[in-house]
Amino acid sequence: MSLLEKLFYSAPGKAIAGKAGLPEPPVLRRGPAWPDGPIILAALGGGTLGAETLRLLGRATHEPVWDDAEPVPGYPAKIGALVIDATELRRLGELESVRAVLRPAVRALEPSGRVVLLARGPAEADDWEAKAVAQALDGIDRTVGKELRKGATANLIQVGPDVSPAALASTLGFLLQGRSAFVDGQAWRVAAADAPSVTERPLEGRVVVVTGAARGIGAAIAQVVAREGAQVVAVDVPSAGEGLTATANAIGGSALQLDITAPDAGARIAAHVASRYGKRLHGIVHNAGITRDKLLANTDAARWASVLEVNLAAQLRINQVLLDPATAGGLAADGRIVGVSSTSGLAGNRGQTNYAASKAGVAGLVRAMAPDLAGITVNAVAPGFIETEMTAKIPFVQREIFRRTNSLGQAGLPVDVAETIAYFLDPASAGVTGQVVRVCGQNLVGA
Repeated sequence: MSLLEKLFYSAPGKAIAGKAGLPEPPVLRRGPAWPDGPIILAALGGGTLGAETLRLLGRATHEPVWDDAEPVPGYPAKIGALVIDATELRRLGELESVRAVLRPAVRALEPSGRVVLLARGPAEADDWEAKAVAQALDGIDRTVGKELRKGATANLIQVGPDVSPAALASTLGFLLQGRSAFVDGQAWRVAAADAPSVTERPLEGRVVVVTGAARGIGAAIAQVVAREGAQVVAVDVPSAGEGLTATANAIGGSALQLDITAPDAGARIAAHVASRYGKRLHGIVHNAGITRDKLLANTDAARWASVLEVNLAAQLRINQVLLDPATAGGLAADGRIVGVSSTSGLAGNRGQTNYAASKAGVAGLVRAMAPDLAGITVNAVAPGFIETEMTAKIPFVQREIFRRTNSLGQAGLPVDVAETIAYFLDPASAGVTGQVVRVCGQNLVGA
């Protein structure tokens, strides 16, 4: 358990929450840990993709219990996960089979259990009814996520045409493992791609740059990416030099003191990669960001410009340099670009017009760039309320409201954001691009 978790579940914290009548949040299963209980596979309509992918991941599966009698039949013991392969469902009447396998399973899920639906996205559906079915499955996913308890989550993977088990494996594995602890009620698309096999250290020998790495979420990203085998270049402003050096030294990486808004920031990053490692860059994580919160009526031009410059404009300039094939130390042909958006950008937030604009812009940039880049994937995470030194300064009552307004009833940790970013960086995630995944515990506002 991390220091933040210990503080979060400390005796004083529990006492205050108890006096306020707040329930104790569940402890989430985190890290590359699979469910303890059996994985149940419901292959509906003759779908085989789920079974083939789980077999590729080396996971045994068990038959589902169906709601076909009164009283409803139950499982003999707690189950770890339910995977529903609904990729062959096209007709509205077939949604009954989804209900029939879900009802017994949601009652039997172990703490931090998983429900994962596999389905065709609306764009892949071939008629009106099939498109309606695809959207209905998204509604089922989001609602089930809000009904599950004890840290269990539900998520939907929309698969494109001709997606192979190899292309799906990294996403299905991520959602079943504890790495997806704070990802709940979300849906994103996996397209066909020539993806390598899932491995324990997928970034072995690859160079990854993480900006804003001196502390908080950035430091957690650097740690998790290094755990996956990457050679990490930790970047932050000179004033954060002490923390930056500590981050780099702890993971055997290198530190680069740099203001990312400098005109030559992209060139300096590439030059560092080329001179230090003698190879091209596998991935860049644009984590650096600032807030300058004020109501719009009190936001002047300087406050507006500073946030847009750090959170969005700098990324554009750096990407242009790193995407140039002539740039030594630039992105490899199968490289990864990962941005950090925010639920404030996707849903809006009072007093954060400049911040919301920048973070919505990150999401827009991801979706715009992805179709134009062959081989290089571009994705973003959108964190919700995450426990950091900065959020610890928020008054208790306000902080508890922010913590608890999601389906998991608690704040996330920096490692939750880091795990999702590491999933995007994985070479096996080649079929995932143009996606923005919320790491927010299914925030109840704007979800």
